[in-house]
Amino acid sequence: MRLPRPFFRLPLRFDAERLRAEVGQMPAEAWARHPNEVEGNSSVRLISVEGAENDEVDGVMLATEHLRRAPYIRQVLASFGVVWSRSRLMRLAPGAGVPPHADINYHWYTRVRLHVPIVTRPEVRFSCGDQVVHMAAGEAWLFDNWRQHRVENPTPAERIHLVADTSGTAAFWQFVLGSQQLPSTDRLHAFEPSLDVMPLTEHATLAPVMHPAEVELLLLDLRSELVTADPSPAMQSRLPLFNAMLEGFCKDWRQLYLLYGSSPAGWPEFERLRDSLRTASREHASGLAMRTNGVEAHRVLEGRLLRAALVPPKLARYKLLDKPTFIVSAPRAGSTLLFETLAASARVATLGGEAHWLIEDIPELRPGAAGVDSNRLIAEHCSPAIAGLITDRILARAQRLDGAPAGADAALRFLEKTPKNSLRIPFLNRLFPEARFIFLWRDPRENLSSIIEAWRSGKWQTYSALEDFDGPWSLLLPPGWQALRGKPLEEVAAFQWDTSNRMIMDDLSALARERWTVVNYDALVSDTMDSVRRLCDFTGFEMDARLLERLSGPLPWSRYTHTAPASDKWRKNEFAISRVLPSLAATTERLRALDRI
Repeated sequence: MRLPRPFFRLPLRFDAERLRAEVGQMPAEAWARHPNEVEGNSSVRLISVEGAENDEVDGVMLATEHLRRAPYIRQVLASFGVVWSRSRLMRLAPGAGVPPHADINYHWYTRVRLHVPIVTRPEVRFSCGDQVVHMAAGEAWLFDNWRQHRVENPTPAERIHLVADTSGTAAFWQFVLGSQQLPSTDRLHAFEPSLDVMPLTEHATLAPVMHPAEVELLLLDLRSELVTADPSPAMQSRLPLFNAMLEGFCKDWRQLYLLYGSSPAGWPEFERLRDSLRTASREHASGLAMRTNGVEAHRVLEGRLLRAALVPPKLARYKLLDKPTFIVSAPRAGSTLLFETLAASARVATLGGEAHWLIEDIPELRPGAAGVDSNRLIAEHCSPAIAGLITDRILARAQRLDGAPAGADAALRFLEKTPKNSLRIPFLNRLFPEARFIFLWRDPRENLSSIIEAWRSGKWQTYSALEDFDGPWSLLLPPGWQALRGKPLEEVAAFQWDTSNRMIMDDLSALARERWTVVNYDALVSDTMDSVRRLCDFTGFEMDARLLERLSGPLPWSRYTHTAPASDKWRKNEFAISRVLPSLAATTERLRALDRI
């Protein structure tokens, strides 16, 4: 975005020490190489397309798992009250730098980049246009990235900034511009332990065909910057010819749009017109550049318009979602073990593991939204818009066993396992009317003990603070959780086990019997081959060589195993469990009756 001055330092300050602590908790594998392979540059993706490990700028922007684990970074981003696009932690190795460049692509026409330094030294210098600054840790800076800019880290230490892109609200820009008029004291945004907030992220994507009004706006702006350094008459004559070429393109693009709109029927015509301009520009733009940053005119035309003017959507891979399978169970019932076993088939596609982001990244579906006070979702929550968004997210992130994108392979079958979905069967049924459900249940003594241990470990916290509960909440959040404030842990665990199992049975009973099946955890581990073969027959999954290899010996521990499995491990919590076990008798009997069907 073009700004009236190279730099703006905002009168804000953030807790650099807290930010450094959260950065320090990022695993080494989270740091990815620069997308342009710039030596010494790496980043952690915080907000990306579909929350995945990519550096794309067009698509539904979601928080990554790295951002989810960084509560203060989330607070910092949310404090600006703006909608964020791609955002990252960006690291410069000792002695590394960012070479001079200007950001010229479509993404940058309406967006500015925020920098919040986290790890830095006074010797680190940021140059933009003709100004050079040092951005100190905890400060907040904007800069005009349309101008040529570069960064130098001559120190023996790494430099890390929080870097986030936004177009900004009117209030945001009023604050930015107004803060430069009079001296003001920095406003400190300290970490708030009780604040569990997620920043707003962009959900708009590029239109298949850019509207003519936007085409004209982009080209008018480009033409306002056109210059040539060569004073010769031949070069000076290129300016009006190039302008006339761009003006003619606008007229023809508008005519095609009036004829076809954005219909696929017109895409070949739009493509021919776009490619014709691309060819002509390469020939006639020689010697023309942008006044402010000196970038060649054709490079700007390519990056700002030609790549974004025609973006036909990817063909929907709906075959993948033909009769998807969902594993549902009470928390800590062994669903990860079952999921990892079935996902060993090369013909199964998944989201790579538990996908809490798939639903809870949609504000209308989070606990606290209107009509949502728990993880319970019913059919009415699944509007057409939400259904389309979730489907797009699955198709964008579905992957094979080796992590490769699922692509358009119609032979793959989709499998999902997120414990909270056990309370969302009516919602999932509306979303996928042909979905299949595998109901896994476990002996209440073993299951309760595992739930209790999960709470004690602190590793499965799903909500850091709830208004009607003391302390953080772990695992799924059933309806009626508010009544558990002050209750012993075993009562909380019993409530989670009982509510989730009862709701699963009630919801499945409303579906056609051929759409769901039941498996007992004890049977899964004691007679694995027979159990898995039966489940493959039910789901249509293939018992291929990879799956058979996994089944050739004892099942490996699942990724979420807390302590080594043992048949009597539950006795560690026997006294607490004995207090609540009688209250679970009715649900236990219903579960055992299912095994006799």
